[in-house]
Amino acid sequence: MRMCVGCREMKPKVQLLRVVKPQEGDAAIDRTGKAPGRGAYICAGIECLRRAQKSRALERALDAKIDEAVFAQLEAQIAQAEAPGDA
Repeated sequence: MRMCVGCREMKPKVQLLRVVKPQEGDAAIDRTGKAPGRGAYICAGIECLRRAQKSRALERALDAKIDEAVFAQLEAQIAQAEAPGDA
């Protein structure tokens, strides 16, 4: 179980997206869930992502500045995950 930094709910790890900040380099999406570095989890929902972005919860969890490109990648990945459910 992991906590979403957006809604602060505990959910199984497989239901969440992981963002990782390696010691050297920028934060990025960790698709494997096993990349080394400090990680934070977010629900696969646009609302949680926007809440985490607005409150800077993801930046605080990773103790690093998060580029807009990472937020854009997360938003695209969430939209892609939600699309099959809409059909």
